[in-house]
Amino acid sequence: MNKGTHSATKGEALKSRKWWVVDIADATVGRAATQVATILKGKHKPSYTPSMDVGDFVVVVNAEKVRFTGSKETDKLYFTHTMHPGGEKLTPADKVRARHPEDVFKLAVQRMLPRSALGRAMMTKLKVYAGGEHPHVAQKPEPLKLSV
Repeated sequence: MNKGTHSATKGEALKSRKWWVVDIADATVGRAATQVATILKGKHKPSYTPSMDVGDFVVVVNAEKVRFTGSKETDKLYFTHTMHPGGEKLTPADKVRARHPEDVFKLAVQRMLPRSALGRAMMTKLKVYAGGEHPHVAQKPEPLKLSV
């Protein structure tokens, strides 16, 4: 019996990648984002290795129909900074949703991933679309049902 641990190699990680499509209409932002972040990290696979990008591709559709609970739609603020003195900008969630509906979900997932080159590599596998259509039909993504 082998009692050692196995770390995935880059070849194994690339070979086992799949494509998933998720419809997040009427889903809560945080609950959907945690499940998508888990898929992007690869924690759903037995070959999960923390120091490698072993996750799958995720295509998210209907991002404009995702919802917040409580009064977060008006009270939640997104912080950005111009890197000049006094250059902080606070934008309410409803204004972010009005300009770029997919950014609300993208930022939620991004903040659940590592803040490093590894996290940025994981974010490249996330494709978010405001409507119900996506251009990734050729990759044959499998539907993923979120546990709400």
